[in-house]
Amino acid sequence: MTVESAGTQSAQALSIIAQNIDQAADCEGAICQDTGMPTFEVKTPVGANQIEMKQQIREAIAEATKRGKLRPNSVDSITGENSGTNLGPGTPIMHFEQWDRDEVEVKLILKGGGCENMNAQYSVPTELPGLGRADRTLEGVRKCILHAVWNAQGKGCAPGAIGVCIGGDRTSGYVHAKEQLFRTLDDVNPDQRLAELEASIMGEVNKLGIGTMGFGGRTSLIGCKIGVINRLPASFFVSVAYDCWAFRRLGVVLNAQTGEITRWLYRDAATPVAAMADQAGVQRTGREVALKTPLTEEQVRGLKVGDVVLITGRVYTGRDAVHAHLMKHEPPVDLNGSVLYHCGPVVTKTGDQWKVTAAGPTTSIREEPYQADIITRYGVRAVVGKGGMGAKTLAALKDAGAVYLNAVGGAAQFYARAIDRVEGVSLLEFGTPEAMWHLQVTDFPAIVTMDAHGNSLHKDIEQESAKELAAMA
Repeated sequence: MTVESAGTQSAQALSIIAQNIDQAADCEGAICQDTGMPTFEVKTPVGANQIEMKQQIREAIAEATKRGKLRPNSVDSITGENSGTNLGPGTPIMHFEQWDRDEVEVKLILKGGGCENMNAQYSVPTELPGLGRADRTLEGVRKCILHAVWNAQGKGCAPGAIGVCIGGDRTSGYVHAKEQLFRTLDDVNPDQRLAELEASIMGEVNKLGIGTMGFGGRTSLIGCKIGVINRLPASFFVSVAYDCWAFRRLGVVLNAQTGEITRWLYRDAATPVAAMADQAGVQRTGREVALKTPLTEEQVRGLKVGDVVLITGRVYTGRDAVHAHLMKHEPPVDLNGSVLYHCGPVVTKTGDQWKVTAAGPTTSIREEPYQADIITRYGVRAVVGKGGMGAKTLAALKDAGAVYLNAVGGAAQFYARAIDRVEGVSLLEFGTPEAMWHLQVTDFPAIVTMDAHGNSLHKDIEQESAKELAAMA
């Protein structure tokens, strides 16, 4: 069980995470709006028709997307066009392997883009900031893993879980690292050397002080699983697959003749799902700051890092495509005094009415090349996202009088319940995740982590955790 000190920002985030899990279970909805890149690992007996199985998987993915269980995430890498079905070249990912058992095993992992961007691969020997040289030894591997977790900070929705591969080439190393994420958190590595390394990492890494969502605290990682494969003499890669706290996996074992499910993996269907939280929403202290849009510069300059705000009024979503568009075109709405939410929601449509069914924040650092210009050019007063932003945005916040508000990454059901209705949509040609949604919200909670006075919680935590990292060298 993960623990943070009562009353801290990390403890608040853990409470929201627990509540979000309960809400997702109640409605069978997406635990996070980024339903990730579906990756299937399938083992079949000799003679099984893998071509037919692949087609069945594609049909199931398209149907799940149609029902709103999966967000349309498959995008043409050249044109940016969203297929709308999660199908296309390379998606979904399917790995097939034959084995000598007379049954079919199917495992699925849904790993979102925010944590996927925090993957890391090291070619050792190498020099690591704060840790010195990492050699071609298990001690060198240890340093690479610690650096990968430190580098992720809150951008990958900490507390995370990591799969690690020692060896292989660049491609097989990443594949084998991701395969480690199919292991359960409580298993013990059969290789005693790796079991000791896994335990060592878990004993050290939570001392970094990164904490839940990168807010600072004692819970930065919930699992570390390490595998090893042979390598070329000239190469020594350490590949790290970072996954978020949501850690979505499921598996089934099927009768090879009938296709019937003989047992579930990762869960016992006969065991009721136990609630994780006994209270809903943000724990109110009376010190929350109520904000009603549009915001004024005076309101925003009155905020400081650590303040909890409750937003009511109109909020606009904007991700990668919207930000790139606004650099060359006027916005489709008046953004003066606005709140811009880094979010690609899951939406469904009944008749002419749209409904948001999942709406957590996406990783904000991707918008760093654009954000400062958009803030100053259009008068945006607040940006909501996760993981924080960089020096250019921080300077713009100070100059223009704006703030960065950190919402809890992955808490898609929790934030969807703060949305009263969809009042419109612009730039729908970018696809539903990348469109600009006009949302009416009530008491939407977030924490000020970058204020209009040049202060950044993210910068502070990174610097403090860097000192702890250096102490582990």
